[in-house]
Amino acid sequence: MDVALTLVMLVGVVVAFGSVARRIGVAAPLVLIVAGLAISYVPFLPDVALTPDLVLIGLLPPLLYAAAIRTPLIDVRREVRPILGLSVLLVLLTTAVVALVAWWVLPIPLAAACAIGAVVAPPDAVAATSIARKVGLPRRMVTVLEGESLLNDATAIVTLRASIAAISGGVTVAGLGWQFVVSGVGGVVIGLAVAVVVGRIRRRIDDDLTDVAVSFLTPWVAYLPAEEIGASGVLAVVVAGLVLGHRAPLIQSASSRVFERTNWATISFLLENTVFVLIGMQVRTIVDGVRDSDVPYGEVTLAAVLVLLTVVLVRFVGVFAMIFAPRLVPRARRTEDLADWRVGLVVGWAGMRGVVTLAAAFLLPEETPDREVLVMLAFVVTVGTLLVQGLTLPLLVRVLRIQGPDLAADRREAAGVLARATRAGLVRLDEVVTDDDEPEVVDRLRAQAVERAERATTRQASEDAVPVGAREYVRLRAEMIEAERAEVLAVRRSGTVDQTVVATVLDMIDAEETVINRRRG
Repeated sequence: MDVALTLVMLVGVVVAFGSVARRIGVAAPLVLIVAGLAISYVPFLPDVALTPDLVLIGLLPPLLYAAAIRTPLIDVRREVRPILGLSVLLVLLTTAVVALVAWWVLPIPLAAACAIGAVVAPPDAVAATSIARKVGLPRRMVTVLEGESLLNDATAIVTLRASIAAISGGVTVAGLGWQFVVSGVGGVVIGLAVAVVVGRIRRRIDDDLTDVAVSFLTPWVAYLPAEEIGASGVLAVVVAGLVLGHRAPLIQSASSRVFERTNWATISFLLENTVFVLIGMQVRTIVDGVRDSDVPYGEVTLAAVLVLLTVVLVRFVGVFAMIFAPRLVPRARRTEDLADWRVGLVVGWAGMRGVVTLAAAFLLPEETPDREVLVMLAFVVTVGTLLVQGLTLPLLVRVLRIQGPDLAADRREAAGVLARATRAGLVRLDEVVTDDDEPEVVDRLRAQAVERAERATTRQASEDAVPVGAREYVRLRAEMIEAERAEVLAVRRSGTVDQTVVATVLDMIDAEETVINRRRG
């Protein structure tokens, strides 16, 4: 019963405070962390421990997979250089610099300092994508941030495990290099293998519910075998998700893709927001642990502030180095679309840490010197970056006048793509039609295809030319839909019409309202 009540409480907090965040226009992660922090000091509420297994096995695989399947593989390939630079080189650089700072300030061995460096090095996938979408960054920038946050956990976890082994004297430089190779190559191979096997299985499934159920199992099918052989489970999940998301139109039916998107969106919403509540709920436990430590509060505070500043500054240094280094190469200046300094500021300031940082801190063995202090450092970096950077990132984007996606241009491109698709469909129709086919049916198909393409082009031209009229149409049609739904609900209450028929009509109205709401947004 206690577990059930805890789950109900968490979901209730997520829904309630998520709604509050939307109403006040603040990113939900920030509001939920504050809510979790307040909950941690309510005496009659149960303590919820953020254990490594809960995060690294229970939460991380589905969150990474949900993000990976909606991240375009082609975009990741195009931005592979900055993504690898941020997710590998910058993580290692941050680990090294933070380790030196912590080793200088605190009375801990270098191995323990490297461990806390690895803990705070990777920005979090959940935090980065949540804030980036809320702010409305350009798609290329979002792709880089998402790609970085999908892959950097693998680098950080391998480095952390090597540091933990070094604490007990069980690692060499050669062993560390081999561990990186096994982790990276093994994770990619297992991820590709899972994508191939799951893709073939899903091709043969003709039931949408079964297909979505297989999708739910996929993150753990990739993660657990990889971890078992010492490879990167994170990398395996990401690779499997990217490939399966890319191949979804070839291995799934249209209805299955709709169900999958809807279900994963719901799961992601609950898990992502629960993560931030759990982060805030760890405050009391962490503070009590530091209170029992032998390290003076002054040293703990100094170390926390210095590590937080180091994490932020090292990211700026790394990001600007990657932006301006290609400018030293003449060929890159001529052939590549190089980012400017404004991009560097936003990407550098978007390095929020999240739940993986806290979970990684709890991976530190009990015999780690001043373990409680190191966990506190991880908490300060996590909450500090989320609150300070998360709250000010929208302002920075506005001050720099960075424009998000051009929705009008998107609609024009969509109309052009639809026109090309229509031409291809008409060509295919001419190829497959036979003398036995009814001419009326063929003519109707041709007319509908042409009408659809013309309607899309005309609607785009109308929206571009008369935006006020489009807004009026959306507003008036929304009022009509509300009245229509009320009338259908009255029919349902009367019981005079079959309820299946009523449900079908309601679904039709909902589908049109969805389109209207998208145009309104």
